[in-house]
Amino acid sequence: MSGAADRGALREANRLVGNVPGTAALEAAGGGAVLRAHGELLVAVTGAEGPVIIEGRRGDALAPRGRAFVLLPDERLVLGEPERGIRTVIAVRGGLDVPGILGSASTDTLAGLGPAALAPGDRLAVAPARRGAVGAPGPLPRPPASGATTLLDVVLGPRDDWFDEASLARFADAEWVVTPRSDRVGARLDGPALARAPRFEGVELPSEGLVPGALQVPPDGRPILFGRDHPVTGGYPVIAVVAAVDLDLALQLPPGARVRFRPRPPTPA
Repeated sequence: MSGAADRGALREANRLVGNVPGTAALEAAGGGAVLRAHGELLVAVTGAEGPVIIEGRRGDALAPRGRAFVLLPDERLVLGEPERGIRTVIAVRGGLDVPGILGSASTDTLAGLGPAALAPGDRLAVAPARRGAVGAPGPLPRPPASGATTLLDVVLGPRDDWFDEASLARFADAEWVVTPRSDRVGARLDGPALARAPRFEGVELPSEGLVPGALQVPPDGRPILFGRDHPVTGGYPVIAVVAAVDLDLALQLPPGARVRFRPRPPTPA
């Protein structure tokens, strides 16, 4: 299954509340989510930067980012619109007790597998906490901001030979903009059109496997950056793949963010 888009943020949130890696947490895109505690909870928030407010008996307060804190019964956690990044991870000690499918508690939006998307009024059970120390706060990576430029390392291929030399240079030199046509499946980028090499004009590519971070170029010549819920296969050429070290950063790009790609040689196995 697809799992968290920002896996580094998930690992850090679980570490902060003393959960083992991979414990189920909540990843929310954008702002507007409101979570009410029905018991005392130890919580950590990572991922996107933005206002997260604790509302309740102690008065309103700004929740810390990257540090464990306590929610008392009936207190609410309110997620504002992120100022940097787009996906916020909320972990609770013990983890969310949701049914797993194929060993995962996440939903694959294309395949339709996994738990249904949350709706207003849904209640989430919290599993009993395992014995584990609460993690000390540490430095968190800064997510990208709308309007700012993010540099991502990529490995060219496997179909970079389908593009002419001018387009390969344009791919690396251009500043691409993340459009609002973006979700967990992928983010459409706006920028100069990339042209195929003459020998591949009008040629059909048999469907082949895709991975998170693949930059596929459809007929309009503008790349799609695939996310965790990417299709299993695709029939358009993949010009490059985002390096694994930059994938979490890439999947935090909000609409309006600008991105440049820096080709790097593949890392030896």
